[in-house]
Amino acid sequence: MTPSTKSATRPSLNHLVQLDGVRFIAVALVLIDHWTAERLPPILFLPLGSLGVTIFFVLSGFLISRILLAGKDKLPLPKVDHLGGYLKTFYIRRTLRIFPIYYLTLFVLYVLNEPPVRKTIGWLSLYASNIYIARYATWMGTVDHLWSLAVEEQVYLFMPMLLFLLPRRWVMPTAILMLAGSVLLRYGLMIHGDTWFIGYVSMPTCLDAFGLGLFMAWLWLYHRQRFETLFRPATGLVVSIILFGLVVWGARTNAAQHPLTDYHAFNIYAHVWERLAASFLGFFLIGKAILGFKGPMKALLENPVSQYLGQISYGLYLYHNFIYNVYHTQQTHIALRAWKKLAGYFPVLDTSYAFQFAYFLLLTIGLATISWFLIEKPINRLKDRFAY
Repeated sequence: MTPSTKSATRPSLNHLVQLDGVRFIAVALVLIDHWTAERLPPILFLPLGSLGVTIFFVLSGFLISRILLAGKDKLPLPKVDHLGGYLKTFYIRRTLRIFPIYYLTLFVLYVLNEPPVRKTIGWLSLYASNIYIARYATWMGTVDHLWSLAVEEQVYLFMPMLLFLLPRRWVMPTAILMLAGSVLLRYGLMIHGDTWFIGYVSMPTCLDAFGLGLFMAWLWLYHRQRFETLFRPATGLVVSIILFGLVVWGARTNAAQHPLTDYHAFNIYAHVWERLAASFLGFFLIGKAILGFKGPMKALLENPVSQYLGQISYGLYLYHNFIYNVYHTQQTHIALRAWKKLAGYFPVLDTSYAFQFAYFLLLTIGLATISWFLIEKPINRLKDRFAY
């Protein structure tokens, strides 16, 4: 296939404004899940956290693939002579963006003697927490959420070389292979009777989301008209939302019919289809945002608050579990002790959980803001020295 337009061979990597708003939505879903899950009525107890993470995976797949494919297109011939510089630029830029606050967080928690960090510091340092979770079939307390960052880093290990070596005509089949292979792998693990943790946190079982992101980048760069045709109507997004709802309903129904077994055990909806449905939802949400929503969604995604929170979303995600998590935070945690003192002075704060949620949110935003302006933003400026 040939590009739909000549200009598409030298695509612009301009900032896509509404994607910051999508980042805000994704991180908001995770925070809501981790802070309110056991307080919501059963009918509202949806897998919002996993949906938010999957949206991040699709978004990451799109952004990284777009950068890598466009960077490869700009290399002079013969391209193979420039492989070293191509990889060097990618990994330096990724390192500057991701490593500083990640390793600083681990260092601080290790010094503070945080038990799961002390116990698994080697796994965490190697971005292998997802492998630890899969191997031992257990979560990791305050560092649970770092499994998704491990998945992304592991994707970064092979994606640059893969896209450099792939001829353009093989990009779309590769994206489809990533999607289909990931779904089949999850299904195979379920049939084999392996713990659901493996299918949930392993990098290969998450590749349907990244594959859809790659497919979207390929369309955006080389087949812009097809991209517009696919994402301009709201049909795909509406259908994907309905599909996700049906899969969640199927998972609930399956679990209700087998109340004595684990929710995920042999539950094909939860074990296999949920991430695929969430990936398609993220696929159409992101595609629509790239073109630009109109009306209320435009106002939400381009609102200065959404834009700012999307900009600092990495910090929000990284730090939020250390502020509070409904599943593992002890009553002796400093954030909860401070809350009790505050509520003692202002008893009205204990009349609604909304006040406590706002308290956790302000703490997390405050910490992420300090991190952004003192660490992330200054270091990010160094990326300008390593342009594609």
